[in-house]
Amino acid sequence: MRRGSFKIRLLIGLAVVVFAFLRRCSQQEENPYTGRTQAISLSPEQEIAIGLQSAPQMAQQHGGLHPNNQYQALVDNVGNKLIDNSIAQQTPYKYEFHLLADPKTINAFALPGGQIFITYALFSKLENEDQLAGVLGHEIGHVLGKHSNERITNSNFWSTLAMGAAAIDFGQVAQQIGQGQLLKNGRGDELESDDLGVRFMMKAGYNPEEMIGVMQILKDAAGPNRVPEFQSTHPDPENRIEKIRESIAKYRKAPQT
Repeated sequence: MRRGSFKIRLLIGLAVVVFAFLRRCSQQEENPYTGRTQAISLSPEQEIAIGLQSAPQMAQQHGGLHPNNQYQALVDNVGNKLIDNSIAQQTPYKYEFHLLADPKTINAFALPGGQIFITYALFSKLENEDQLAGVLGHEIGHVLGKHSNERITNSNFWSTLAMGAAAIDFGQVAQQIGQGQLLKNGRGDELESDDLGVRFMMKAGYNPEEMIGVMQILKDAAGPNRVPEFQSTHPDPENRIEKIRESIAKYRKAPQT
């Protein structure tokens, strides 16, 4: 009886696993803005809807929007200049830039569909407009690179895979593998966004070298006790600086749209 039960669980588990892989194969598509093949499950309209729905909550978590209209206008002007002078203008996304009141958390992030945020804590440490362009260009890169979309798709894949593996008692192993895969993708997302940010800065007439200054600000803010790279979804600032230099050299030789 036990043996028969195991066979049934095995068949169910294998069926779920096969379904997960078939669905993943059907979701593979080339990102028209980066040329990279990704597993994508959300349409641009769905990405925009998720971003708009999540934006108020994200702002609330960081003390709401900053009250200084001049600072907000600067963020808008730099962000829109990056959009207007790059391939980002050709995307269906609705880009909006938000300066958050948070005076302590040094951070910037993007939601799917074009909602982009920078905290006052980071904004206040930036030394010039070019560095602001570096931060915003990087976040535009996350949107254009469909990184949230890809992470959601990958997360759903590993959840389905874990469900199938659980039927034959391998669920925990599958979940651990999935977490490692998601961690790896996170680092790749940051480097791709840095590369896109450099491209956007150069097309808009900003000095891409200033993005290296942003990395130094992040490094100084983290201090000597920052999390080792292998434990973090973000590459170490020193490694990012090296890649940024490579991107600058690449685009200076062959300027891109």
